[in-house]
Amino acid sequence: MNKQEIYNFIKSKNIWYEITEHKAVYNMEELTQIDIPYPEYDAKNLFVRDDKKRNYYLITVRGNKRVDLKEFRNKNGTRPLSFASESDLLTIMNLIAGAVTPLGLLNDKVHKVQFYIDKDFMNDKHIIGVHPNDNTATVWLKVEDLIDLIKENGNQVFEIEI
Repeated sequence: MNKQEIYNFIKSKNIWYEITEHKAVYNMEELTQIDIPYPEYDAKNLFVRDDKKRNYYLITVRGNKRVDLKEFRNKNGTRPLSFASESDLLTIMNLIAGAVTPLGLLNDKVHKVQFYIDKDFMNDKHIIGVHPNDNTATVWLKVEDLIDLIKENGNQVFEIEI
């Protein structure tokens, strides 16, 4: 799904959402230059794979958090992890670097990617900001609705503390 298809899909689900259109951003630092309504709920997304290229993971945390991949590996029983290639990102989720988002999992037709979301998003307002498969906008959703969308697609979802 492209950006407009994501918008249409979310609208069809009858869930709360807001859209913030903005210039293209490729990292969290660039995002700080953008005026967004809920900066404390913006997501950082890491697309990683194991050393055998058999298992792929999307790890989503609040934008101000760091992810220690060794610690993640130990807590979640994975093989050694590294960032997946841009080619894998395009092939599996039809995304480009800088546009990594949980909504890209809706393009993962074989459910190859496991989704790990930080429980921090369950605090406060339960809002999360993610790209709509394009880094020129942020879609604000309720975390539970995002998780439901990913589960409906067939991907495994894990709520963990990071």
